Amino acid sequence: MKNILNVCQILFLISASTAIYAQDTAKAVVYGMTSGRVKSLVGVVVGLVSVIVGGSALSRSSNRAQTKAIVASVLGLIGIVLGLVHLSNNPGNFGTGGGRAGAIVAIVVGLTGMILGGLALVRKKRNANEVRNIKGQ
Repeated sequence: MKNILNVCQILFLISASTAIYAQDTAKAVVYGMTSGRVKSLVGVVVGLVSVIVGGSALSRSSNRAQTKAIVASVLGLIGIVLGLVHLSNNPGNFGTGGGRAGAIVAIVVGLTGMILGGLALVRKKRNANEVRNIKGQ
């Protein structure tokens, strides 16, 4: 009987603290587009463009693949920098409309674009070395 009473007390304390936390965070939740969210979405869009260009450079072996790979790497770096700057300047928490989650997404998407651009550059150089070795034989 004591064990059941102790478990009920613990569950009551957990639910009470959860309800208090929910009341505090419910006041701060903002819906819609805020200036912080728009600023972080700029980094997401730049990072997304870098992913698209990097994927295009990686999927096709054309004359412009090296240029596309460099553009993807630079755009990915810009997206990461935009996300990091916004994340460091944003004092708000998640759900306050400051764009913290969007800045984190911008960092991840920019990093993905940089990786795709780097892979395309490595593939282009490897193919150039193979062609050079075949012609030399």
